[in-house]
Amino acid sequence: MKKTKQIEKNVEVVNKHLNSKLKGNPKKLYDAAGHLIIHGGKRLRPYMVIRSCQILGGKSSNAIPAASAIEMVHNFTLVHDDIMDNDEMRHGVPTVHKKFGMPIAILAGDVLFSKAYQVIIESKLSPKSTIQLVSRLAKACVDVCEGQLLDVKMAEKRKIPTQLEYITMIGKKTAALFDVSCAMGAICATNNNKDITNLSSFGRNLGIAFQITDDLIGVMGDPKVTKKPVGNDLREGKKSLPILMAIKSAKGQDKKIILKAFGNSEATKNELNKAVEVIRSLGIEENVRKQALKYAEKAEKALSKYAGSSKTELITLLDFVVKRSV
Repeated sequence: MKKTKQIEKNVEVVNKHLNSKLKGNPKKLYDAAGHLIIHGGKRLRPYMVIRSCQILGGKSSNAIPAASAIEMVHNFTLVHDDIMDNDEMRHGVPTVHKKFGMPIAILAGDVLFSKAYQVIIESKLSPKSTIQLVSRLAKACVDVCEGQLLDVKMAEKRKIPTQLEYITMIGKKTAALFDVSCAMGAICATNNNKDITNLSSFGRNLGIAFQITDDLIGVMGDPKVTKKPVGNDLREGKKSLPILMAIKSAKGQDKKIILKAFGNSEATKNELNKAVEVIRSLGIEENVRKQALKYAEKAEKALSKYAGSSKTELITLLDFVVKRSV
């Protein structure tokens, strides 16, 4: 896919910067901290930092430390998420706690979190911009933690959440890092609050559209593409938008089929396939796509006053995120 190749090309310098900052002793600790970074990741967030800087006329070199910092924080959340979920694989390799053990994994996450701020402080931006970057990133990290707990509490309750509760949760858990990526990129280029707000709004709405689409793929995605079993999120009982829409709109036997598979770790492949087919028949994909598109339109509107190749590439990224196939 051309967009993915373009992202990879534009963040090669970020990878070099990351690798240079994630070295030290004890070596095993830094090997653990860099484990997921080395073995994959789309680098969407660093890409957004750099493009958000360039759209306002800033130099990409000014955004590299912020781009590296956001990727460190993103990987910090992945390491700790995998611990909480007891996941064994990510990016096709063992998760950090499975490969290095729980104590080192926790410390590796802490190193990534701390290094992110160190990298920003050591950048050559003005003191005012540096303070803004630190403040924005700190708030985003708090939002992510709050969103994670909202997700955990949502999973624990038998009650199916409302769409507003779901959007609030993903707005913190996922969209906060998209939001701050674009805001930090803007700060690397300007001190104009309106421009920073516009880029922040683009990132937030892109993040919500991204997660809505991701959750659709989690329910109805092709296992050959997702590398996960059919109906994976359904089996796990994940209260995502497509699932809560399906449970709300299904009636009679259709509802029984969905609920039989929902949150049932013992559900057979046949039961999951039946549930997914029922969800398809209800037109859930079309309705979820409409919701993602609504946030994509808000994101595009936030960039309406800008022009140039960086804007074009951000809009192309937005289109890719929303139109990903299941």
